[in-house]
Amino acid sequence: MRPLGRLGGDLLELVPALIAGAGVFLVVAGLFYYLQPTPAGPSSSPTPAPTAISLATFPGHVSIAPSASGSGGPAAIATRIRIRAIVPPIDLPVVTSPPNEEFVLCNVAEYMVIDPTKPLAYPGLPRATFLYAHARTGMFFPLLDAVRKNNIASLMGLWVEVYTADNQDHVYQVTEVIPHISDSSLIDRASAATTDQLWLQTSEGASGTPGRMYVVAQPIGVLAASPADAHPTGTGNVCPDAPICKHAGDGACRPA
Repeated sequence: MRPLGRLGGDLLELVPALIAGAGVFLVVAGLFYYLQPTPAGPSSSPTPAPTAISLATFPGHVSIAPSASGSGGPAAIATRIRIRAIVPPIDLPVVTSPPNEEFVLCNVAEYMVIDPTKPLAYPGLPRATFLYAHARTGMFFPLLDAVRKNNIASLMGLWVEVYTADNQDHVYQVTEVIPHISDSSLIDRASAATTDQLWLQTSEGASGTPGRMYVVAQPIGVLAASPADAHPTGTGNVCPDAPICKHAGDGACRPA
């Protein structure tokens, strides 16, 4: 584990999120898709819909054990995120960002690092796990597309799986969807969490569009996972349209 690389480098039209009270700037923009931004709507949906999938969706698993949320015991880093009940399904490796990240990687989700000693990447501990990815095909676009086409309620109740390096499958249920956020207030909220939570972030428009969408989920159980399921091989790649690197050592940008 290493300090957050994205603290360095030019922002290149990305929108930095200011972490209040810490004086830390965190680049989490540059996540985009190729459709119109989501229409204005309510900031969140108050009541979850019934669970969208059943235990039958988890082949080889008999039951879900009680969640270990807030136990404060040993935990392992997130390695994979999976949402089976959305169309198309989401299934991405989870990685840390490269040093001096100037643009978010493609074909992975990345975990947030605010305090280098406590990255928000450990499901099961009494704090948030915070994952973000481009709103592009094969990444977090299905979340944004579902809200755009079918409103916020279409995501409520969905089950989200986050696999960890100790071969566990942490299952969360979506309880809140918050679009059109342009400041750091929700990152501050996630970083201040004292219970096990899952936060997902993606953007709402092309590079430089200020709005971002957040999905919040609460733990409902932990399953055993096979090593193959918990350790995907993908590590992401520099996006073909990422900006040209301006400085030696910059990450997730294209070489000059």
